[in-house]
Amino acid sequence: MRLALYQPDQAGNVGTILRLAACIGVPVDIVEPCGFPFSDRALKRAGMDYAAIANVTRHRDWTAFEAQAKGRIVLLTTGGALLPDARFEPNDVLMLRSESRGVPPQVHDRADLRVRIPQSPGTRSLNIAVAAGIGLAEALRQTDGWPE
Repeated sequence: MRLALYQPDQAGNVGTILRLAACIGVPVDIVEPCGFPFSDRALKRAGMDYAAIANVTRHRDWTAFEAQAKGRIVLLTTGGALLPDARFEPNDVLMLRSESRGVPPQVHDRADLRVRIPQSPGTRSLNIAVAAGIGLAEALRQTDGWPE
């Protein structure tokens, strides 16, 4: 199981996701460009010292990421199968969108599975760090992938 962030805009969200990934032992792919300078200083506040121990691979763009992607790409999006109905596999890559722009059509079309987290009527979307935690928790639960 992996997390992938498509051109993230917010250093705080990335730091939070790196902290989550470090604590659970899940690698993270970052598809650049980022909307902020990718540095220890930018990530330190939310990621604390966990960002330094997270297993992170940076990709210069979508093409570079796609060329090395193994397993299914599962896009967490506002349209798709409901999370409780989705079936995850151990080698899935859970992809999260850019906070301000989402993902372009070629990324959306490339996803092997599109999943949405159920929300109350009248709400638009979750923060991507929260969505990462919810989606990853369900995927790990289904695949018995939690750390010992």
